[in-house]
Amino acid sequence: MARPADDSGTIPGENEKLEKIQTLDEEVGDVKQELNPHGPPNGGWEAWSTVFGTSLVAFGTFGMVNAYGAFADFYNEVYLTNYSATIISMIGALQVFLMYLLAGTSGAVFDSIGPRYLIPGSGIVVTFALFMLSITKPQQIYQQFLSQSVLFSLGATCSFFPSMGLLAHWFTTKLPYAMGFLSIGGSIGGIVFPIMMSRLIPKIGFGWTVRIFAFITLFCFAIGSFTIKQRRPSKPFPPFSRLFDFAAFKDPCYLLLALGCWFSIFALFNPFFYVGLSAQVASPGSNVNGYYLAILCAFSIPGRVLPGLIAIKVGRFNTVWISLLIASVLIFALWYTSFAKPNLIAFSALYGAFSGPFFSVAPACVAEISPIEKVGARLGGTFAFMASAMIAGTPIAGVFIKKQTEANFKNLILFSGVMSFIGTAFIFAARMLRQPKLFAKA
Repeated sequence: MARPADDSGTIPGENEKLEKIQTLDEEVGDVKQELNPHGPPNGGWEAWSTVFGTSLVAFGTFGMVNAYGAFADFYNEVYLTNYSATIISMIGALQVFLMYLLAGTSGAVFDSIGPRYLIPGSGIVVTFALFMLSITKPQQIYQQFLSQSVLFSLGATCSFFPSMGLLAHWFTTKLPYAMGFLSIGGSIGGIVFPIMMSRLIPKIGFGWTVRIFAFITLFCFAIGSFTIKQRRPSKPFPPFSRLFDFAAFKDPCYLLLALGCWFSIFALFNPFFYVGLSAQVASPGSNVNGYYLAILCAFSIPGRVLPGLIAIKVGRFNTVWISLLIASVLIFALWYTSFAKPNLIAFSALYGAFSGPFFSVAPACVAEISPIEKVGARLGGTFAFMASAMIAGTPIAGVFIKKQTEANFKNLILFSGVMSFIGTAFIFAARMLRQPKLFAKA
């Protein structure tokens, strides 16, 4: 016979039982922390201050990468008019390629040196690269390659990608959420820098505009140097054979995930690089042309944070493949069908929202299927594997628009959509391998 509830609506004794269970959970957590003092606390002041610092670093590094579409538009129209769109796109492609390729090495350097020295050192190199970019001359594209592609990437890769691995030392279940905040930094940079370029270049010129970027980036790294904290003790620099966990490719789930990321990267950056240029071709002189990239990056903010919360409920793999599927459909449904202003605005907003989860949750998928001591190596190996797709994707897309017409842009968009669908299929296969039940959390 059931016991009657008291006036508060609870069964007598139930509150006491719940309090005891909560106390036991807290004691178990304390014991685990004592057994492994360097394990992820999954929260706390130092953990969230690290998220704040890494977000600022992402703003100054990957924010500049996200803003390359605005640089490309300026180069195509004003600064590097002697060169084709394909060659100009290689500046941004090489920038991301080097960052991805060096991700594993930078992670090992970060583990052996720690953030105390590497974050300020990275900030100095990145700031110096931007100052060098500010004094480059028109029609001298090798100067942009040296400063923006090579020097900037060498500095940025030593802070941005190790920050992802560092968050895995501070968080467990909240890791996708924390990585979402890190990704926000890059998205905000993709909003702020293009708008500043469109407003400042006509008034103070390209050189001083980029110098202002350099001072902003220096400030971000200064704050990050004080707020980013190390959780696990430093360890010796490993031999080269251990920088990348090549054995991970023997795991079918990881292999399918890596292939999905590789094909997805072929397509994901093309809207960032070319949506503004396609608008310029279709509607020259439109006052919205300089803002499509900012719209895309603005809507990618909720697209990078909210999926972290969704992933906790439905699973990381589900979040990534479903969002990529929708992003693939959007390429065909909105960008391919029309270059009218309402279409491009809707596409920029929606694509930003649904492509965002790839950048914030896909690294968390890699972490989920990796031993914690190999998270850094596997993340580095994944990004290095994707580097070849990055160096090929946007330049190959640029080949379609040697002659910039709406028909040629549609060929570029078709290529992007097909590659995006293939990437989605591989990631879905990895998800089914991890959890065969279609509607289960995975």
